[in-house]
Amino acid sequence: MAVSTGQGVTFARGFVAGAVAAGVKHEGASRLDVAVIASTAEHCHAAGVFTTNQVIAAPCIVTKKHVGRGHLRGIVVNSGNANACTGPQGERDAIAMATAAGLLLHVDVDAVAVASTGVIGVPMPMDRIGPAIARIGLSEGGWDDASRAIMTTDTRPKVAQREVALSGGAVRIGGIAKGAGMIHPNMATLLSFVTTDALIDSAALRPMLRSAAGESFNVISVDGDTSTNDTLLVLANGASGVRVGTVDGPAFLDALSAVCLDLARAVVADGEGATKVFEVHVTGAASESDARAAARTVTNSNLVKTAIHGADPNWGRILAAAGRSGAKVDAAKASVRIGGIAVYEKGSPRTFDGGAVRAVFEKPDIAIELDLGLGEATSRAWGSDLSAEYVRINADYTT
Repeated sequence: MAVSTGQGVTFARGFVAGAVAAGVKHEGASRLDVAVIASTAEHCHAAGVFTTNQVIAAPCIVTKKHVGRGHLRGIVVNSGNANACTGPQGERDAIAMATAAGLLLHVDVDAVAVASTGVIGVPMPMDRIGPAIARIGLSEGGWDDASRAIMTTDTRPKVAQREVALSGGAVRIGGIAKGAGMIHPNMATLLSFVTTDALIDSAALRPMLRSAAGESFNVISVDGDTSTNDTLLVLANGASGVRVGTVDGPAFLDALSAVCLDLARAVVADGEGATKVFEVHVTGAASESDARAAARTVTNSNLVKTAIHGADPNWGRILAAAGRSGAKVDAAKASVRIGGIAVYEKGSPRTFDGGAVRAVFEKPDIAIELDLGLGEATSRAWGSDLSAEYVRINADYTT
C-alpha cells in the first residue's frame, strides 16, 4: 500500500473540487468558505456516518436522505455557519445549497450531499451562499482550496491518501477533514470527505466505512464534545475500472481505514490549543468492548489531559479513568507504562524517575500503555492535551 502526498479528495481518478469565498460568517470576507467536491463519472456509489447527537443539524438531515439512495455525485460544504438549531428554514436552506450545487454539476438535487460547520443557531446567509456556489470552478487541482474552505478553528488543512494494489489493479483513496474542537469518540466527530476510484457498491461500502470509522474517528478525543453536524462521507466512482471483489475486501478496508486514521490523527494534532498528542494502548482486557471503553475514557479524561499538558507524572489519573470507563478493571492485576517507563505493575506502584516521566510528557507525541491483565483484547485511542489556549478559543468563539 503506497502513501502519497497532496491531492486528497482528487487523488482518486475522476474527482474534482473547488472553493470560493462567500462571506458566510462575515459579509465581504475573503477567506474560502464554500466548497464543492464532485465525481466526473456518472455512476458514483456513496455511504455515510453521522453525528449521534440528538440535536442534529439540518445538513445532516438532508444528507442522510440523499445518501440513503446509495448514490451521490457531489458534496457541497460551507464553514462559518453550522445551520444547526435553525428551525424549518434551516432544512430549506440546506436543500437550497444542494439545489445550487446540483445546477453547477447538472445533476438532481438528491445526488448532492450537504455539510456545514461553524456557529450554531444563526440563519444561513443564502443570498450570498447561493450565488457563490454558482461561481465555483472545479478541477483536479481544487483539492487544496476545498481542504481550506472547510476549516473553522483549524490551523491547517487535513489531507490524506493511499494507493493500494488489488487483484485487478491499483485503486486510489483520498480524503480531507476538518476538526479541532467538539471532538469526541462517538462518530463522526467532525467533517470528513473521502473519495475512491474503486468499483464498489454502496452495500459493501457501508459496513466498511463503519469499520474504518470505528478504528479512526471513533477513537480520538480533543474535548469530549460531539457536534451537531458530524459527517463522514465516502464516494466511490469506479473510475479505475478495478472491482473490489471478495478477495480484495480486506486490503481495500485496510487502505480506507489508513486514510481515515491519518485524517483522525491530524485532527487530534490540530486540536484547539493542543501542544501534544498521546496514544493510549490498552492490552489484557477481558473483551474488545472493555479495551475500547478504557482507552477512550483515558484519552477523554480532563485530568489526564491537564497532567500531560503540565508534564506532571500523575499516573494515578490514568488508572482512575480506566476504572470509571465501564470496563472490567482489577487494580491488583493492572500495569501502567508511560513512554516505556513502568510506573505501576500488577497492583503495586513502581519506584521510577519522576524527571524521566516528565521528559516523556514534554514530548509532542506520548505513548501510554495500560495492561489490564484480564484477557487478550486490545485497543488504541488518541487524545490531545488540554491547555489554557483551548479555554481562550472557546470563550471567544462567537465574539
